[in-house]
Amino acid sequence: MRFIGRQDSRVMPGSNLNEPRVLRDPVHGYIHITSPVIWRLLDTPEFQRLRRIRQLGGVFQVYHTAEHSRFSHSLGVYEIVRRMTEEVPDIGGSLSRQEKLVVLCAALLHDVGHGPYSHSFERLSHCSHEQMTMRLILEDTDIHTVLAEADPSLPAQVAAVIQGTCPNPLLCDLISSQLDADRMDYLLRDAYETGTSYGTFDLERILRCLRVKNGRLCIKESGMHSVEDYIMARYHMYWQVYLHPVARAYEVMLQLFFDRYSEVRSQLKIDLLENVFHLSELTCFLELDDCRLVTGLQQASVSDDRILADLADRLLNRRLF
Repeated sequence: MRFIGRQDSRVMPGSNLNEPRVLRDPVHGYIHITSPVIWRLLDTPEFQRLRRIRQLGGVFQVYHTAEHSRFSHSLGVYEIVRRMTEEVPDIGGSLSRQEKLVVLCAALLHDVGHGPYSHSFERLSHCSHEQMTMRLILEDTDIHTVLAEADPSLPAQVAAVIQGTCPNPLLCDLISSQLDADRMDYLLRDAYETGTSYGTFDLERILRCLRVKNGRLCIKESGMHSVEDYIMARYHMYWQVYLHPVARAYEVMLQLFFDRYSEVRSQLKIDLLENVFHLSELTCFLELDDCRLVTGLQQASVSDDRILADLADRLLNRRLF
């Protein structure tokens, strides 16, 4: 694949942009970018596609403002990891320059393999977003090109962090653990975007209390109360937002729709969702997003198959079981 970007195609892993870039963000204020590699990754088609993937799947059927994307969440995770590596002395002092770049890339790309409606799609496709993320990093994609041009070993190093197999477990802890940047961002972001307070916690206090002990991420004893608030925030967000009965009804009906669709697709005049059945091809996967799925639902709503048409109409117009 050919990449067209704003930066010179050759960048050194540890080099910085001539001028730092900042992106406004409602949760973190600003997203700060100094690495040319990170800046180029933002412009790849695979990462831009995340703008068209809702973060919360069917939750928008309950909380009407929950329209935020995997794109904004991925930037938020990157920003928290950036702050961890730059503002927490124990973390910054434990990582080499190369390791900092690796973990920043992993933070940005950790969700790039999500399909339409995020986790709902995994139950339909039987393909985890982690598996697809690995393919987008390691196979012939613009993301792979950007990483490999900076350092031929960078794609494998980034993939190892996301897989949890990297030699330095601290890198994996920052991305995926009981106290990781991924959970911190989605709790704060999802609470903000749904207009609820369930997911709020004191991020600043937790960052101040983070420590590294025996090469693993841990918390200073005086910060335990803040961590307890964070744990309870996650608990309440699951019961009040993520597992809301209406959101679950939407996701179950989506599963019913695809079950019926797979039964009758050979009889349909136009097969707009055929890519769902060809996910072994990356190009087919990358063409799937929330917009494509809605188009397929609209087409199915006027289908000759009464069951498929009814399910599609119910999903489009919120007539849920």
